[in-house]
Amino acid sequence: MACFLPLTVTAIRRETRDAVVLTLTPRPKDMAAFAFVQGQYLTFRRDFDGTELRRSYSICAGLDDGCLQVAVKRVEGGAFSSWVNTDLAPGDILEAMPPAGRFFAPVEGARHYLAFAAGSGITPILSIIRTALAREPDARVTLVYANRGAASIMFREDLEDLKNLHLGRLSVIHVLEQEGQEIELFTGRLEADRLARLFRLWIDPAGADMAFICGPEPMMLAVAASLRDHGMADDRIRFELFSAGQQGRAATPPRPVAAPTDQGVEAAVTLDGTTRRIAVAPGQTLLEAALAAQMDAPWSCRAGVCSTCRCKVTEGAVEMAVNHALEDDEVRAGYVLSCQAVPLTAAVTMTYDA
Repeated sequence: MACFLPLTVTAIRRETRDAVVLTLTPRPKDMAAFAFVQGQYLTFRRDFDGTELRRSYSICAGLDDGCLQVAVKRVEGGAFSSWVNTDLAPGDILEAMPPAGRFFAPVEGARHYLAFAAGSGITPILSIIRTALAREPDARVTLVYANRGAASIMFREDLEDLKNLHLGRLSVIHVLEQEGQEIELFTGRLEADRLARLFRLWIDPAGADMAFICGPEPMMLAVAASLRDHGMADDRIRFELFSAGQQGRAATPPRPVAAPTDQGVEAAVTLDGTTRRIAVAPGQTLLEAALAAQMDAPWSCRAGVCSTCRCKVTEGAVEMAVNHALEDDEVRAGYVLSCQAVPLTAAVTMTYDA
């Protein structure tokens, strides 16, 4: 399940002072494995001083761009992102899992998309914008992009090129926190009051077909709440959270509520067609137990964000501490994030193959 394949770094482009765009090429035999859907991400792994780190970065290329690209922004104390920004060179090999994630909508007809991004949250949004404009001739996109200042705007030239290529179909509103702009509304944070004015004066959410939001959690929750207040239904709002839980060397997820007994639990875990019975210690997550049993279960952030560890519980009950990745209908169908799930019953049956 956790299959990592080699990707050759064929080009590195400096995007901003602290962000680079990587062009990656799979081996010929792996080309099909790296076919992606707009808005998906890649999970990479690398050993740092004997510790394996896994980090997920969104694909920023569109489906018709003819390449595989991700953007990596350096974060304070981030071992992987710092290494990519300072030491990685063309010709180097990165190990990555095939694309994953469900932050997208099927390409269809003439639609008006709203997109909201903050900082490096633009990366999956850019993939969605590029694909929608290229494959839906009558589609329109309105992007609201928040940054601290103009110097930190990623893909500024790319967005201008897309506006020129698709005249009248892409509108970009830059909201800068620390720099004054000609229109006062576009200076500051994307908070409730500013969003209310934005939707009253510039954008009509009720007239849009779909909204995509990617950035820090407070910004995403504020945007989603304001969209609902202005007439957009929940089922037309898509989220992708960029989590601080992926920064640094030690990402410690919040602890779930422990199982109602201090006895261990037996879990039947299916992975790649094979079922094994493993012990789950009190307070231990399903993912921790699977890894402790030497199962090659998939994982990346361990913070309930990326959905790489998604599995389905078919018998028994579990509880998740955090869920930033699964939709309500997925949870109702029995899907959980194994990095956040602890058993609530004496036995659990789950599968990564569903």
